[in-house]
Amino acid sequence: MRRETTNRIRFVLEDIVPPILRDSAAFHWLACRVWGDHITRLAEFRERATYLTDDEYEKLYRDHPRVHQGTDNSEACIKRIAKDIVGQSICDIGCGTGVLLQRIKAARPDITQLTGVDFVVDDAAAIDNIDYVAARIEELPFEDNSFDTVICTHVIEHLLEYRQAIAELRRVARKRVIIVVPRERESRYTFNPHFNFFPYTHSFLRAVYPSPDIHVCEDLGRDIYYCEDRPQEKPEPEHQG
Repeated sequence: MRRETTNRIRFVLEDIVPPILRDSAAFHWLACRVWGDHITRLAEFRERATYLTDDEYEKLYRDHPRVHQGTDNSEACIKRIAKDIVGQSICDIGCGTGVLLQRIKAARPDITQLTGVDFVVDDAAAIDNIDYVAARIEELPFEDNSFDTVICTHVIEHLLEYRQAIAELRRVARKRVIIVVPRERESRYTFNPHFNFFPYTHSFLRAVYPSPDIHVCEDLGRDIYYCEDRPQEKPEPEHQG
């Protein structure tokens, strides 16, 4: 299923179906008939979020049915990301199977260094000139300012310690950080393992506070597209002898 299709479904569920119905036993019963008991496991997963072990967290993601084929990004987001990348080195944090990196490589042949990071990279496609690193976003194994552009799409909504993760994205980015999250309302029964919900662009701006002077935060087809330029260090003034 394409991202554009699920965004249309989310429009109906989040903006048309009233919250009192979304959280009801009747909706739970219907959702289970459509998608099985995984709906129940997701609800329990969120309820126990602050008590989950790393093994429980990883198991749910391994068992979670993949909704989108290849990438969670819409075509609009992919094109915007490729357009907004600056510099010769990029890192996709939460790269999944590496589809976004492949699309960027095809659209931007001028980029010479592509790196993908995820806590599991076994399923990442082996592509020339794309390196993969297994790591947690909250503790990235890179030096400060390692990449010109750092990209993170459809990851922040999954993390309890998302502020620490955002700080890590900024730490390893030399010039630019690009983040995409779904514009989404919270409800008891959902079809994804999200912890954080951002129904408005200003909701996400609170998550990335403080933003630098140069940044963009806008709705892009029910996804929130955020792009910031990292503050550049000013050279020390020369002392006149």
